Amino acid sequence: MESSGIHISLKAETLGHFWGIPITNSLLMTWLVMGLLFIFVFLFRNSIKMIPGKLQAAIEWGLEGALAYMTETLEDAKLAKRFLPLIATLFLFILAINELEFFPGVGSIMYHTHEGFVPLLRASTADLNTTLALTLISVLTIEIVGILALGLFRYGGKFINFSSPVNFVVGLIELVSELGRLVSLSFRLFGNIFAGEVLIAVIALFVPYFVPVPFMLFEMFVGFVQAVIFALLTLFFIKLAVAPPHGVEAH
Repeated sequence: MESSGIHISLKAETLGHFWGIPITNSLLMTWLVMGLLFIFVFLFRNSIKMIPGKLQAAIEWGLEGALAYMTETLEDAKLAKRFLPLIATLFLFILAINELEFFPGVGSIMYHTHEGFVPLLRASTADLNTTLALTLISVLTIEIVGILALGLFRYGGKFINFSSPVNFVVGLIELVSELGRLVSLSFRLFGNIFAGEVLIAVIALFVPYFVPVPFMLFEMFVGFVQAVIFALLTLFFIKLAVAPPHGVEAH
């Protein structure tokens, strides 16, 4: 939708095609964030010292705190170390996208296509395709972890259980809840970030200059919270996946 200088599109706009694959502005933003994260990791790794500086100390403190929290949640230090890279990557990737959304040029630099002028860069988390892809990574990891931890039949017993009518109903509820994660995780992240984009665009149109700044700061905080929520929900779902089925005590 485009009216009176405001451009709002529910789907990501296509900038062009490469070997028949559409290249969207959200995909370009994803590549940009990946590149920035790779550069940061490369530079940080080469600057690690025995006596850490402020940046290194802050990152080490954050990782140690995250590992301690994951160990307490999963009740398994080995499992926490195994999944720290996944949880940290999801958090940092989503956080970087959500915060870079408010940097100059994102959404304001226009690119001419056959459909007209469209933003060159768009926050990837405001594209349902990206949030659904992240959710699929999270959900597939959760299911694989559950199968590896409990075994295929024991894990499947959480969802298909004919031992009693009550356990059968509970299993169906668990199955619906499991499938509902695809919707809840992806739409929660997409909805919050897209709504923030629309809010800032409308405020900037009617009340420009300094008035949108407090709202932008608030949306940056929301972006941080959404990154935390996505990472924590993935962690909690992993915890639920490795837990034994209902009615089974683990000693």
